Amino acid sequence: MKLNTLKPAEGARTERVRVGRGIGSGLGKTAGRGHKGSFARAGKGKIKAGFEGGQMPLRKRLPKVGFRSKLKNDTAQVMLYQLDSLEGTVDFAALRAAKLVPTTAKRAKIVKKGDVSKKLVLKGVLATAGARAAIEAAGGKIEE
Repeated sequence: MKLNTLKPAEGARTERVRVGRGIGSGLGKTAGRGHKGSFARAGKGKIKAGFEGGQMPLRKRLPKVGFRSKLKNDTAQVMLYQLDSLEGTVDFAALRAAKLVPTTAKRAKIVKKGDVSKKLVLKGVLATAGARAAIEAAGGKIEE
């Protein structure tokens, strides 16, 4: 094999077809683009994904579902059983110091999961109805 004799395989490279060069070429007049429409025009061949020709698109025809809370990212959940590691009065600063709440959170909510055995006083912390009942049953209280 010699480098000066290397050629691409037969049919691998085809010559460019010159369109719009008369009726005899087979691709004259409309140059293979058909008649009218967006694909017949220069520079207008792209149609955005989801475009249905002006008809109301499927994503807009379907109903909206659900709700995304903007407060969800600001509120950290603390499980009831995690409070056993704390003593006395529990506020947001105490939860953050005990690393039960991430630094990005702006508020905390106590959720009923597990039990609490200690008598705790919660200040400035939200609590679900079940968690509130469990804390009060253990002898603690929640102050707003």
